[in-house]
Amino acid sequence: MKDYSKALKGGAVYIKDGDYKQMQCIGFRDLANEMSVNESTSFPTASAGKVFVAVGILKLVEKNILSLETTLGELVDFQLHSIDQEVTVYQLLTHTSGVPDYFDETVMDDYSDLWKNFPNYKIRTSKDLLPLFVDKPMAYPKGERFAYNDSGFVMLGLIIEAVTEKPFDEYLSEVLFKPLDMSNTGYYELDRLPSNCANAYIYDEKKETYYMNIYSVDVKGTGAGGAFTSALDIQKFWDGLLGGKLLKEETLSSMLERHVDLGDHGYGLGIWLDAYNLPYFQGVDPGVTCMSWCHPGKRQFITIMSNYQDDVFTLCDELKKALL
Repeated sequence: MKDYSKALKGGAVYIKDGDYKQMQCIGFRDLANEMSVNESTSFPTASAGKVFVAVGILKLVEKNILSLETTLGELVDFQLHSIDQEVTVYQLLTHTSGVPDYFDETVMDDYSDLWKNFPNYKIRTSKDLLPLFVDKPMAYPKGERFAYNDSGFVMLGLIIEAVTEKPFDEYLSEVLFKPLDMSNTGYYELDRLPSNCANAYIYDEKKETYYMNIYSVDVKGTGAGGAFTSALDIQKFWDGLLGGKLLKEETLSSMLERHVDLGDHGYGLGIWLDAYNLPYFQGVDPGVTCMSWCHPGKRQFITIMSNYQDDVFTLCDELKKALL
């Protein structure tokens, strides 16, 4: 078994190639108490959770509760102000909505900067993020172009809550996590983490020490991301998704289709596609990196998770080349 501890300070690497499986757990989930990562450790995953929300929305489409062309104005029960009420579910799923993004990467580089004037401990539901963007003007006319957008997926989480009349994470647990036995997956509050969850750490270059990211991210995940999950649970997700346990074949095909062409990669319905149109999802937050990719035809899967914001993306590229 190859040793990945030189590439990651802490995290998990899971590789599946047909019937061959390899998993390596690296470093500590609790640095101060030197508690090691294990195969069931749940990691924060930042924006990787968008794929769960996308599946949740597509299941509602299959039930004819809404359609991809249903508009925000038809679904939400709060004032949209300058946000175009005619923005569609499809545009939210493909990051083409133009909804103002609460984390605009053209304005700020570090997600931690959001909480300098707005306490992160107030973010415990998707609706709690509305004050950060709902009063802003549209970034561009709906459907005009692609621009990665966290606010759009916050809206999708709120749409789930509006039509199901339950918290979006409770709905995802009922239709996705529990049916696939993803027992180490959920949207947990940072001040109420269950056992065997990995703390996420940021390196302080001045003090040359690591500190926890508890003041740098939402205290609980929203439609934009923030799910905790394990590498083995992500494999259960891929198996369930590609095995027809979550979506109908036609819906899955549409989800994995390149709806937005970005040259050397693309975007489907809530999921990234690489140069070969192979699906992957990823996430980055202060102290957090996550990447999961698969080749459905060859039954090849790679999942890499780090709770020290290691470069999981370069490692994933190297492993993809080795597999392909």
